[in-house]
Amino acid sequence: MSEAAPAIASDARPRLPRGVRLLHSEAQGGWVLLAPERVFKADAIAAEIVKRCTGEATLAAIVDDLAKSFNAPRERVLADVTAMLRGLADKKLLEL
Repeated sequence: MSEAAPAIASDARPRLPRGVRLLHSEAQGGWVLLAPERVFKADAIAAEIVKRCTGEATLAAIVDDLAKSFNAPRERVLADVTAMLRGLADKKLLEL
């Protein structure tokens, strides 16, 4: 049984750390997260989430915006966004 990822505070302001960028790459066929010596392909949904991680918006604001933009249940968006951001943070691709 896997443990749930630790919660992220609703007032956290996720952002990409120095040296990590989100770019659209024709060669890769879509969005990629570029980090020193690493490249991670991001699907369209992941890219929409990461685009909002500027260090300005809170997690709550990001979730509200995504739920509204995609007409999706906020609880589901919160769960998905939290899991994805936690995974990126664990890989040192995002600062919470």
